Amino acid sequence: DRKKSLVSSMLLMLTALIWGVAFVAQSEGMNYVGGFTFNGSRFLVGGIVLLPYLLLTKKKKTGESAREREAQRARLKTGVIGGICCGLALCAASTLQQIGIQYTSVGKAGFITTLYIIIVPILGIFLKKRVPGKVWPCAVLAAIGMYLLCMSESLQIGKGDVLVFICAFLFAIQILLADHFVELADPVEISCIQFLTSGVILTILMFVFETPHWSDFVAAWLPIAYAGILSSGVAYTLQLIGQKGMDPTIASLLLSMESTFSVLAGWVILKQKLTVKELIGCVLMFTAVILVQLPGRSANRSS
Repeated sequence: DRKKSLVSSMLLMLTALIWGVAFVAQSEGMNYVGGFTFNGSRFLVGGIVLLPYLLLTKKKKTGESAREREAQRARLKTGVIGGICCGLALCAASTLQQIGIQYTSVGKAGFITTLYIIIVPILGIFLKKRVPGKVWPCAVLAAIGMYLLCMSESLQIGKGDVLVFICAFLFAIQILLADHFVELADPVEISCIQFLTSGVILTILMFVFETPHWSDFVAAWLPIAYAGILSSGVAYTLQLIGQKGMDPTIASLLLSMESTFSVLAGWVILKQKLTVKELIGCVLMFTAVILVQLPGRSANRSS
């Protein structure tokens, strides 16, 4: 009904807000700790936050048949494999994003990352998935917007913009992996395992390439807590609740507001500003993101 739809929309908007502000947490966290330290900590926290939910929902039910227990074990095995695969992609994407955000603004990083919404259907070609015709003009529009957003006066793209753009490709791969496994296993289970997988790998890299001290963690506790508890654990749960029973097109449109919130958060909290040219680029990219998610004529007829 209308009331339920309104509540779901508000939950998804809150999710987008949390994710948008997370770019500020990432940027601020780098003032105290290295990229491997920050991401390793946030993902371990995110995985730990989801563990109580899994322990409560995975209690063995009395009266289960042998077939049901076997099916549960199969789903668990698939969830572990899916979580590890998604965790590897998430690890690579988040590392590039965390490094790139040091060399660009929070707003630009948020908009460039959101390009995964367009990259996903393009990559789907290689999986023999049908790509709607509207994707191509939207991709061109997004490319123009990205040019205006990232190109400097000397006609050079910043190092941070390139790293975040590569990260958008890796996030697209992570989304395709999740899309495959989420139909075969518990999505929260996959999320928890992907966070723990990524967190463990990044923690190992932290000790190899960085020299973290306890005082650094104490100084960065707020950005790490926000990115780990809110951006990972809470926001993901809100996304699951909000998307239940909602049209996926509307849901993805609301979640893509993450890019807009990242710009506003950078402006309000970090006092970062965009030039007129960069603002036009943001508008074009956001327009492309919206248009690529709108249903076509055939979808309207079927509905």
